[in-house]
Amino acid sequence: MGREVLASQPFSTLIGAELAALSPGHCELHVPITEVIKQQHGFVHGGVVSYAADNALTYAGGTALRVPVVTSEFKINYLRPAIGERLIARAHAVHTGKSQAVCRCDVFVVKDGEEKLCAVAQGTIAALPAATA
Repeated sequence: MGREVLASQPFSTLIGAELAALSPGHCELHVPITEVIKQQHGFVHGGVVSYAADNALTYAGGTALRVPVVTSEFKINYLRPAIGERLIARAHAVHTGKSQAVCRCDVFVVKDGEEKLCAVAQGTIAALPAATA
């Protein structure tokens, strides 16, 4: 089901995002680094790094809550430019309540087989009301 959701998101399809792992409260999302997602200095645009964190956070929260969800808020810290072949966003639920989950995400860039942390994020994932789900 997770891959079906990702495939239904046009932007995810456009950039080639892949759901590498998904279990209750955990997600690993990969994004291949291509020229079209880089900014003028040659590294991955911050919006794409942010996308990877946001989507991984939402998957982690959604699988923890086990209902349809949306991101209610999130914050990201960029630690280093993402230069390499692939982004990996690994998220997990830190706390799950009845209607929301607080999740954390580390975003790594893979270059020459080595992972380096390039961003960290935290977000609140909220259950959609039954009428909108």
